[in-house]
Amino acid sequence: MRRTLCSRMAWAALALGLPIAALADLSATKTLTATQSLNLDTGATASSGGDLLWNGSSLTPQGTAKALNVPGGGGSAVFDSLTQSTIQSFSSLASAASIPSSGLPVGAVVIAFTNGGHAAKVLVTAASSSSITLQFTTYGATGGGGGGGPTITNVTNNSSDIPSGFPNSGLTQGALIKILGSSLADDGDANLHDSQAAGGLPTTLNGAKVTVTVGATTVTLALYYATPTQIDGVLPSNTPTGSGTLTVTHNGTPSAAFTILVVTAAPGITTYNNGTVVAQDFARPSDPYGGLVTFQKSAPPDGIITIWGSGFGATGNSDTSYDVSGHQTSVSYAVYIGGVSAAIAYKGAAPYPGVSIFVLTIPHDVPTGCYVPVAAVATVNGNSIVSNIGTLPIKAGGGVCSDPQFGINGDQLSALGASVKSGFLFVSQSTDTSAVVSNNALAVFQQSTGVATPGGGSVVSIGGCILTQTINGGSTGTSTGLNAGTITVTGPGGSPVTLTGIPLLPGFYQATLSSIPSTGGAYVFNGTAGSQVGAFTGTVNFPNPLLAWTNQGAAANVARSQGLLTTWTGGAPGSYVLISGTSASGSVTGGFTCYAPQSALQFTVPSYILLGLPHGTGTTSVQNSTNLTTFSAAGLDFGAAFGNVSIQVNSNYN
Repeated sequence: MRRTLCSRMAWAALALGLPIAALADLSATKTLTATQSLNLDTGATASSGGDLLWNGSSLTPQGTAKALNVPGGGGSAVFDSLTQSTIQSFSSLASAASIPSSGLPVGAVVIAFTNGGHAAKVLVTAASSSSITLQFTTYGATGGGGGGGPTITNVTNNSSDIPSGFPNSGLTQGALIKILGSSLADDGDANLHDSQAAGGLPTTLNGAKVTVTVGATTVTLALYYATPTQIDGVLPSNTPTGSGTLTVTHNGTPSAAFTILVVTAAPGITTYNNGTVVAQDFARPSDPYGGLVTFQKSAPPDGIITIWGSGFGATGNSDTSYDVSGHQTSVSYAVYIGGVSAAIAYKGAAPYPGVSIFVLTIPHDVPTGCYVPVAAVATVNGNSIVSNIGTLPIKAGGGVCSDPQFGINGDQLSALGASVKSGFLFVSQSTDTSAVVSNNALAVFQQSTGVATPGGGSVVSIGGCILTQTINGGSTGTSTGLNAGTITVTGPGGSPVTLTGIPLLPGFYQATLSSIPSTGGAYVFNGTAGSQVGAFTGTVNFPNPLLAWTNQGAAANVARSQGLLTTWTGGAPGSYVLISGTSASGSVTGGFTCYAPQSALQFTVPSYILLGLPHGTGTTSVQNSTNLTTFSAAGLDFGAAFGNVSIQVNSNYN
């Protein structure tokens, strides 16, 4: 998103701000069946057009779009490392040529350039004879202007940003909503308008007016903010629930009506830094932003905090003017922090129109870490509606958070904007949905600069789960490959295998391994001195035995309302097990990620997490990463090695 409304002061002190961000990226996962195309700029699928067409046997660029299949694939490690600047450097190598299915196994990475002129990266996460699932990020996809009349591309809860089509995506009466598009309003005024001004918020701003019609009722939104590409306004509390339409009229010219669904409650939690909950610690009211919880100033167990959001449910507060009445919503709520239910003292309106807050006490027995998940679950007519899942830094006594099993702390996360030269050595065994086992070694050496928004993304502290539903990504910074010379890896009782450099991706080296023993063992990497990285030795230590997923059958048909129990044996002592899944229905695909201690040997994915997925088909996977071992080399600030075992199965999410 371009801007997100969030509170800056404790709710008793009162202030509201719009932190400036770059043009938003589009990140999503889509499953294509034969003869379906994917528009990488919007995430829409269709029977024709778009940027990439899947015909069951190949992926073909459409129109002026171009693509490039990255040699050697590399899976999520390569996908995550690709930045916009890296992709742009390969534009001359991309073409309109089809990529056959033989070149698109799970883990394949494709670089693409869209018909709209944007750079994109694509990862194959599942493939079968009938479909292919693609995870992608398109840089700058939701920005841009455009001429002519106003055009609406998306309408969401401003705090949750959950696209339509998900079970928890409706727009709530009295909520703050965000409208994206082009030619929505006059340019030149990007100010946040003040609900404390005489008359409150305007209903016409920069030539723009927004109306919503449900049945025979039409209401007009009060507006905080209006630019050519984004409008933020308050959906009146007296809007009827049900299917309706939203229209933007710009200087007398109306947009096409955009279909929306108005609901009683669809809670959204406001986040910053790509996932951190906007929360304030009552014990630090004089701190900046009313005691904002950060990586370096964590929230303590037993502490009282205020969490900001929108869409909690209509209240008696004003929809247009600053109002300190403090009406609570009648909607029933549970808030889970690290999976533990928190005691709620207040749930309802903030003084700002459209903005909601929870005041609650963090449970005494809450897990600690930099990415402890926070979920709000509303109950309406017996149905549970989960919010987006944010994360919160929590530490006993407050201070700098820490996730020892990830090898990170709050000071390191807060310093991610600096330039870092790093090296990662990786050995993996993956079993796909067809029970095909692949064994690979990968080495990545890069200098990364300007990683500007450290945050949760799909990372969550041990014992927690997070949902992936939003269409917006964070900022990415830039990365440059480093020459590390010749690299070999030697497994238990084997001979050295030489990793091959990937010409299109400087700093990336890859090799296919024959096998990884079920009894584990050491894989030793040796590097000769390259032009930018000195000689090194790094070791990946696999445990005896490797992880084995012992109840794979439970994931074949998942009852979302019941949760999902996963059990395993083996794995690296002192490490964690990652349980993840995706479900697709129509044009939307949702996913979840949970981290559990390896020693627990089981984990139940909560029902409120699964209820955020669409009722559809997808995959479930269980994987275990070894604990990091570090290595040093001239020219590097940090070097680490680890191994991973993953198993994936097809799933129906009912």
